[in-house]
Amino acid sequence: MSETHYTILASPIGPLVLAGTDERLARIGFPTGKGAMTPGVDWHRDDAAFAEARAQFAAYFDGRLTRFDLALAPRGTPFQRAVWSELTRIPPGETISYGELARRIGRPSASRAVGAANGANPLPIVVPCHRVIGAGGALTGFAGGVETKRFLLALEGGPAVPGPGQLSLL
Repeated sequence: MSETHYTILASPIGPLVLAGTDERLARIGFPTGKGAMTPGVDWHRDDAAFAEARAQFAAYFDGRLTRFDLALAPRGTPFQRAVWSELTRIPPGETISYGELARRIGRPSASRAVGAANGANPLPIVVPCHRVIGAGGALTGFAGGVETKRFLLALEGGPAVPGPGQLSLL
């Protein structure tokens, strides 16, 4: 088995940890929140790693890229992988509910399980779990925090979802 290597990517939402093997991205970690990730003790830092991912993230944050095309290696159950696959079909700038996501994978009564799979997504942003919102349109939990979710939706031209005391996303 190949060793895990990682790099730290500076971004407008804070430093992101990109990790994987053989240039296949397996995990993306946020600087804070539920999705905060620190490198494992057996991981090896390689700032030359994931050159294509770093280039695509730069283009995404500059507004020049709306869909990623990277070699990925997420680990998950078949159900999780079905949810994550469907997430990649949500167009940039659009949002859907957990219930709608459950219907799209043919499991209309599994919105809670879909929510759990969405929350376990190891590749946030690239696999756009931030495009899933509550049934009433509320921004619900996100590994990088709700403010990061709000930022990503605004970056993609998504629906304006004001935060507490805010009139717009920006």
